Amino acid sequence: MVYFKRLVLKVLSNPTNWPFHMLLGVSLFVGGIWAAVELTDEVFEGDTQTFDERIIKSMRVADDFSDPIGSSGIEEMGRDLTALGGVAVLSLITISAISYLLLTRRARTALLVAIAIGSGVVVSMLLKYGFDRPRPDLVPHGSNVYTSSFPSGHSMMAALCYFALPAVLASVEEKRRVKIFLLVTALVLTVLVGVSRVYMGVHWPTDVLAGWLFGASWATGCLLVAKFLQSRGDIEEEI
Repeated sequence: MVYFKRLVLKVLSNPTNWPFHMLLGVSLFVGGIWAAVELTDEVFEGDTQTFDERIIKSMRVADDFSDPIGSSGIEEMGRDLTALGGVAVLSLITISAISYLLLTRRARTALLVAIAIGSGVVVSMLLKYGFDRPRPDLVPHGSNVYTSSFPSGHSMMAALCYFALPAVLASVEEKRRVKIFLLVTALVLTVLVGVSRVYMGVHWPTDVLAGWLFGASWATGCLLVAKFLQSRGDIEEEI
C-alpha cells in the first residue's frame, strides 16, 4: 500500500517518467480490447446492421447503389488508398523499417518489429476465420476479396503497422514536432485506409471500426512488451 501511494505521487509529480507511460499504455490496451469486444457483441447480435447499411448507402449515388459517389477520379483515389493497407504495400513498409533498424544496429528492435507485425497477421486471420462474417451484399465490390469480412484486415494491419512503426522510429528522433508529425501521419493513413474499404463496398463500417480497435490495441500491447523487456535489460536499444 505504501509503495502504491509513492508510485501515484511520483506519477503525479512527474508525468513524463516511465511509470506514467506504462500505465497509460496499459489503459489504452485494456480499453481498446474492451471496446473491440463490446463492438463484436453488438455486431453479431445484429444491433449495428441498420448503422452499417446507412453508412454504405451514404457513399453511393441515391438512385444507383452500384455507383460510388464522386467522379471517376475519386473512385480511382479510393482504390489507391485501399492499397495502402494491402499486403504488398505494408510488407514493403515493414521490410524497409526493419532494414533501417538493422542498418542502425538495432537488431533486437528489428526482431521485435518483425514479431509484432507477423503475429498481427496471424491474429487478423484467426479473427476472420473465427467470426466468419459475410461481406456486404448491398453494393458491388470495388476490389477483389478472398476472406471473410470481420474485422477488416486492411484496417487492422494499417493500424498496427502505421502506429507501431512510427512509434519505434520516433524513439530515435529528438525533436518533438517530428514525433508528433509521425504519429499524426499514422493516424491519417489508418483512417483513410479504413474509409476506403467502406467506400469500395468490401467492408461494413463496423468491420473497419473493429479492425482499428484490434490493430491499435495489438500495436500498444507489442510496445508495452518491448518497454517491459527494455526495463529488464533484455533490450539494449531505446524503444
